[in-house]
Amino acid sequence: MKILYFARLRQIIGRGQDDVEIPANVKTISMLIEFLKTKDERVAEAFGDLRTLKVAINQKHATLEAPLHGATEIAFFPPVTGG
Repeated sequence: MKILYFARLRQIIGRGQDDVEIPANVKTISMLIEFLKTKDERVAEAFGDLRTLKVAINQKHATLEAPLHGATEIAFFPPVTGG
């Protein structure tokens, strides 16, 4: 599965993406985050405060409890502002 990191997350982690083999018991975005945090301390730091984290599954906004079934790409990003 392709995992994308944007903006501040990318800066903290030091890369823009990972290709990760996800275990079968990881079924939601929040479970994926916990799995990723165990694999890399920079990811754990970037995901230290999930209150403002935004996520997209296959380029569609999703919640942290969204299921991963059918997902090929997950993107994590901070809130976006515009003007």
